[in-house]
Amino acid sequence: MSDEHDENDQAYVREVGSRIRAIRRQKGLSLQDVEADSAGEFKASVLGAYERAERVISVPRLQRLAAIYSVPIEQLLPGVGMTPVSGPRESGPYVTIDLQRLDGLTGAEAEMLARYLTMIQVQRQDFNGRVLTIRSDDLRALACILGVGVDQTIPRLSELGLAFAI
Repeated sequence: MSDEHDENDQAYVREVGSRIRAIRRQKGLSLQDVEADSAGEFKASVLGAYERAERVISVPRLQRLAAIYSVPIEQLLPGVGMTPVSGPRESGPYVTIDLQRLDGLTGAEAEMLARYLTMIQVQRQDFNGRVLTIRSDDLRALACILGVGVDQTIPRLSELGLAFAI
């Protein structure tokens, strides 16, 4: 039973490492970038060892790494917060939101938009942090947040400098 437990633990450590690597790559970061962004707290060689499951990361360090990646810690843990995306993709219109520009906005409207868009990122496991493509079904919720009709949502997002249609 002990060997089975050890095998399960190793599989879990490998999956954590895989998730750490996947999110780092999705963010477009190299191991050296993370070392620089963490002011040397996460050495490139140590982070690589976590990703290859050669070392086990502690919970406090995992939490700090999640903060550096700007993702909820659940996204670094296997089986937690993972929502499979299924079904056919809907047809357009799609709107691309500039998340970096959203970070520069203030006020209640910007705060509500940020919370809603973060929820979409978590659901899709999309943490590139630069842009987010919004589907037509999401426009109704955005219209409510912005206090406009659905047909005015894209123009309002454009006025805020957040969106362009694709």
